[in-house]
Amino acid sequence: MLDFLRVTGLFFVTAVAEIVGCYLPWLVLTQGRPVWWLLPAAGALAAFAWLLTLHPSAAGRTYAAYGGVYVVVALLWLWQVDGVAPTRWDLVGGAVCLAGMALIALQPRAA
Repeated sequence: MLDFLRVTGLFFVTAVAEIVGCYLPWLVLTQGRPVWWLLPAAGALAAFAWLLTLHPSAAGRTYAAYGGVYVVVALLWLWQVDGVAPTRWDLVGGAVCLAGMALIALQPRAA
């Protein structure tokens, strides 16, 4: 269980790096923010790619499980950064995504 919590925490950090790496260019292109904001965006995306390499399972399984956590982190971003409260549908969808992530991440391993 401790390993599961460690991997889930790593997924959350990975998702924040990806969202920051995409959100900053969006602000530059749609909100007229300074172009230099693309530099930290590139750094965040590089960190995202590096963080994915730290996960213990095969790349495809890691990406599949990561997707569930990404959805929840994106909903938290919507609420905390964009100031839009998630609906009950958002919350149920996020819970379904986390359940899917848990199924993938906690499946029995061959000896």
